[in-house]
Amino acid sequence: MEDDIKDYISYISLERKLSKNTIYNYTCDLENYLLYLKEKQKQSFNNVTLQDINDYFQDLKKEGLNAKSIARHITTIRELHRYLLKMKRIDKDVTLNMESIKQERHLPTVLKEDEMNEILNINLDNAFKYRDKAMLELMYGAGLRVSELVNLTLYSIDFQNDIIIIEGKGSKERLVPLNPYAKDALKAYLEIRPSLIKKQNGVPEKLFLNNHGKGITRQGFNLILKNILEEKNIKTHATPHTLRHTFATDLLNNGADLKSIQTLLGHSDIATTSIYTHIVNNKLKDDYMKYNIRKEE
Repeated sequence: MEDDIKDYISYISLERKLSKNTIYNYTCDLENYLLYLKEKQKQSFNNVTLQDINDYFQDLKKEGLNAKSIARHITTIRELHRYLLKMKRIDKDVTLNMESIKQERHLPTVLKEDEMNEILNINLDNAFKYRDKAMLELMYGAGLRVSELVNLTLYSIDFQNDIIIIEGKGSKERLVPLNPYAKDALKAYLEIRPSLIKKQNGVPEKLFLNNHGKGITRQGFNLILKNILEEKNIKTHATPHTLRHTFATDLLNNGADLKSIQTLLGHSDIATTSIYTHIVNNKLKDDYMKYNIRKEE
């Protein structure tokens, strides 16, 4: 069973080209699943029954895992068994009749217009502030994931055609327009970027550099955003992904169609993008209740 799991992890890494984070999560989930099966004295995935799997999920519930985490485990195990059937390692896929966990739908947090403007209003008094301004303008202006931002290189920006070349999930490439604000911030940063380069590191290809002259990390950007939120005294709990949610919601509020937003965000399924319509509809409802002239006194 260990070999089956190793082969599956190689498959999703080399052939499906899933992200490092996804591969890590799948690996952890399957290691936990394997440990459970060994405790049940299962010698092969061919011996695993649907009841075994359902019992496993009951154990996860007892351990306090929430619905979202259990749903991820379900997806991981289902994908594993599907792969094993395809590779003829098992005779049948017992997960076909496995029920999914119904998750509560939580709407993404988005920033208000004045909050977003305040975040982008950075006093450009040193090279790092120019960098931060450019990163934030790109995150919000192009709806990037933080992993996409930190992986940008000097060759990712096409100033002549005003586009950004982004490598998204599964190494899928997409093109996103470069708006004037992000373009100006990027050009200003690139003029000062050489001062961040350390001679011993050579000339790094990564677009955004840290204080060591190396490409900035996800953790580095998270800390920068956290510090800016504290400095600006913004109380809304915001993460890097909040900027992406705000980008999509603002587009929808200003008349963009859902299909265009899906393309810009790099969503493979428009159902993922449709969550933003719920945010807009909720705001419309709130505005209606607030401004309706026939509301109760």
